[in-house]
Amino acid sequence: MKQPVRRTLPRILRLLALTALVGTTLAHAADDYADITQLLKAGKAGEALTKADQRLATSPRDPQLRFLRGVAQSDSGKPTEAITTFTKLTEEYPELPEPYNNLAVLYANQNQLDKARTALEMAIRTNPSYATAHENLGDIYAKLASQAYNKALQLDATNANSVKPKLALIRELFSADPSGKARPAAAAPSPSPSPAPAVVATQRPAPAPAAAPAAPAPAPVAPAPTPAPAPAPAAAAPAPAAAAAAPASTQEVTAAVQAWAAAWAAKDMKAYLGAYDKDFDPPGRQTRAAWEKERESRIVGKSKITVQVSDITVSVSGNKATARFRQAYSADALNVTSRKTLDLVQNGGRWAIVREATGG
Repeated sequence: MKQPVRRTLPRILRLLALTALVGTTLAHAADDYADITQLLKAGKAGEALTKADQRLATSPRDPQLRFLRGVAQSDSGKPTEAITTFTKLTEEYPELPEPYNNLAVLYANQNQLDKARTALEMAIRTNPSYATAHENLGDIYAKLASQAYNKALQLDATNANSVKPKLALIRELFSADPSGKARPAAAAPSPSPSPAPAVVATQRPAPAPAAAPAAPAPAPVAPAPTPAPAPAPAAAAPAPAAAAAAPASTQEVTAAVQAWAAAWAAKDMKAYLGAYDKDFDPPGRQTRAAWEKERESRIVGKSKITVQVSDITVSVSGNKATARFRQAYSADALNVTSRKTLDLVQNGGRWAIVREATGG
C-alpha cells in the first residue's frame, strides 16, 4: 500500500505558488505569466521578481502579476514584502481565497499561528469549497495542539503518559518526507493562452503544446497499382461502430454540470440553486439559507460572469456520480482557473449536486 506523503507547513506556499491566479484574456500577458511561472519552477525567484516588477510598471493593478510577485518575494527570502503584497490583494480582491492562503503560510512560517488561522478562516469564508485552505487549517490546528500539549507537559509532568503519544502523532504528521517531495496542496495549471469563450460547458482547457517546426513536404510517391478486387464474402457481417457511445447516465451527469455552469454564468439564481440537491451540505459549517444568501450576493453583484469547464471526467455508481473537471471562472476583471469536483445524486429523475470541492 502506498504510504501517504508527509508535508511540512513551510513547503505549502511553494506548492500553491503557481495556482489559480494565472488566467488572462490577453495572449501577450499570458506569455508573461508563463515566463514568470517557469522561472519560479526553475528556482530563479530573483529573475521572476525582476520580470514581475517590469510588467507591473505598465500594469500596476494586474492581480495575476501581483500574486506571482508575492510568490517570488517569498521565494527570494522577502517574507515581509510578500505579506504586504498578499495583504493588499485580500483588501482589493476579497473574493479570492488564494492570497489569504499564502498569507497564512507566511504567518505559519513565522510561528504566528493565530494570524495564520484567521487568514485561512477568511479563505474558507470566501470560498467554503476551497479544499486547500481546509487542509492547511487542519495543519494549523495540529500545530496549535502541539503547542498546547507541550505547555501541558511543562505545567504538569504527570500528564506525560497521555500527552506524549499525542505529541508523537503530530511530530510524525509534520516530519519531512525522505524523498524531498510533498503532495501538492493544489493543482498548478499553466496560463491560458487565449480568451475563455462565453459559457462553454466543457478547472480551463489544457493548453495546447507548442507547434513543432513544419517538416519538409515528402517527395511525391508514385501511386501503387490498384489491386484486383477480392471476391465478395458469402455473407457480409455488419461493420462495427467506430466508437461506443457514452452511457446515458454519463451524458446526463455531463449535461447537469453544463446546465449548472450556464446558470452560474447567466446569474440565473433559480436555476443555479436548483442544481443543488435538498441534501446538499454547504461547506464551512454554514446553514443552507446562509450559503444561498452568500452565493446570491457574490453572483448577482458581478457585472459579467464567464464559467468554462473542460476535461470533464464522470464516474457513475448506481444513483451516485462524481464529476471532475477544470473550471475557468471570469468575473469582471478577474480570471481564476482551478480544479473542481462535484458529487451528484439522481433524485426525481435528475442529477443534483450534494457536495462540491475546489482544488486537489
